[in-house]
Amino acid sequence: MQEKIVKMFDEIAESYDLVNRVISLGSDKIWREKAIKETLNFSFENPSILDVACGTGDMIEIWKKYTPKVVGLDPSEKMLEVAKKRFKDVKFYHGFAQNLPFEKESFDIVSISFGIRNVVEIDKAIEEFARVLKRDGILLILEFTKPDKKSFLRNCIDLYSKKILPKIAGAISGKKEAYEYLPNSIENFYTLNELCQKLNKNFTILKAKNFKLSPTSMIIAKGTD
Repeated sequence: MQEKIVKMFDEIAESYDLVNRVISLGSDKIWREKAIKETLNFSFENPSILDVACGTGDMIEIWKKYTPKVVGLDPSEKMLEVAKKRFKDVKFYHGFAQNLPFEKESFDIVSISFGIRNVVEIDKAIEEFARVLKRDGILLILEFTKPDKKSFLRNCIDLYSKKILPKIAGAISGKKEAYEYLPNSIENFYTLNELCQKLNKNFTILKAKNFKLSPTSMIIAKGTD
């Protein structure tokens, strides 16, 4: 299953950024910026960052505004090819969230945006995040989550995700099936509260919220001793 997901991202790598801007109306960059700013409120100046599931580097582009000490990791080689072209001064690693190729206590902050939903062994990934974070290190998760309960607004969002988004994204990328995966993966994922509970063994939740008019959730957590 994990290999199939990686292959899907390999296939959409070249059009990934354009599709994201179009289908989110540019909101994805706003969510990333807000999440990073809020995370830095719990850290210190010039922290070292590991961006997991970095894709083409959208989070890294924002992290670099605040610190030069940032590296990226992704299981998709095609995504990494795009990222390396964008950021020639950043070190990128090919690898998986559930088996990070770094020493214990290597980073001040670990971030993963719109990627943990695609990790099959999520418990192992959480343990790895805790392992590579320094003492009192911070974890940032930005992800599409399932709602605790349906509402009119959420039904409208789901209608867009299931019926309209795949057609638009498919027309741009030529890979409609990849963007049909998105709403299905959200439906099969956790609610914000459930995801927080998954973290409780290794982390203390500092902040957790849903962004307005969006299925996007943010969790900021601190590693436990």
